[in-house]
Amino acid sequence: MSDLPAFDELLHDFELRKPRALARAISLAEAGRAGELVRAIYERTGRAMTMGLTGPPGVGKSTLASGLVRKARGLGKSVGVVSVDPSSPFSHGALLGDRIRLAEHFTDDEVFIRSMASRGHLGGLAGATADAVTLMDAFGFDVVLIETVGVGQSEVAIAELAQTTMVTLQPGSGDSIQVLKAGIMEIADIFVVNKADHPMAKQLQREIRSMMEMQQFTGWVPELVMTQALSGEGIDELWSAIERHNAYLNETGEIARHRRDAFTHRVRQLALGRLERRLDHALRAQTPADVDPYEAADRLLSQHFDDR
Repeated sequence: MSDLPAFDELLHDFELRKPRALARAISLAEAGRAGELVRAIYERTGRAMTMGLTGPPGVGKSTLASGLVRKARGLGKSVGVVSVDPSSPFSHGALLGDRIRLAEHFTDDEVFIRSMASRGHLGGLAGATADAVTLMDAFGFDVVLIETVGVGQSEVAIAELAQTTMVTLQPGSGDSIQVLKAGIMEIADIFVVNKADHPMAKQLQREIRSMMEMQQFTGWVPELVMTQALSGEGIDELWSAIERHNAYLNETGEIARHRRDAFTHRVRQLALGRLERRLDHALRAQTPADVDPYEAADRLLSQHFDDR
């Protein structure tokens, strides 16, 4: 931000915990202009309990998120929610369905909900999600919940960002086992079988347990919770599982390792983003019609990087 008075005003309002200031700050993050603000507030981060909720579309993530927010508020905790929805590959717009399913919390002053479109980013996260979580943490929320688009081999970035990752599956969806084979076993701290009243819920529960028995866990063993999000059934048990995982992280010191890994991941992503923009600029300035792609890449790297 080049306008110093405007920046000072934003920082002042942010420190006073004015929701409009947080909304403006996240908008800056989405525009790629939050660096100065993040530097100013970063020392206040690391206090919030961050949790990620992911799973295939239609599994009931937003309804589960609403139930978790309700539970946290019942315990007197303030909550920030970042909800990332898939965006159209053509218009880059998103439905942002949480606007409907989280509507009951909009009038609560201690709940802040922000929708984001993924805009093609892999990992199930929008590019500004990490900044939004950092800003919500520094703002003073006790809990930050990240609800993200579907899961798969390339969509596991949520585990780098959240302290506790919940993978939600739905009975009878037909792709549950494929999801479990796609590397999701490695990121799930808690498995959630939603729509537990479905006739095939017990079968899915057995399949997950069978897959878990094939794994060798050296630390935390993922828990499995059955829920019926629409009725609120199982939300208390899910919250208890989250608290047990949080206690495990703190008692074993794993929380420090997780924060270090998350920091490393964030720095890498920022650096790669900047390098990609530089390379794109350099590529636009070249018209190497007389060379093959490998030669063009070698020339580009030799121009911008020391071989050492």
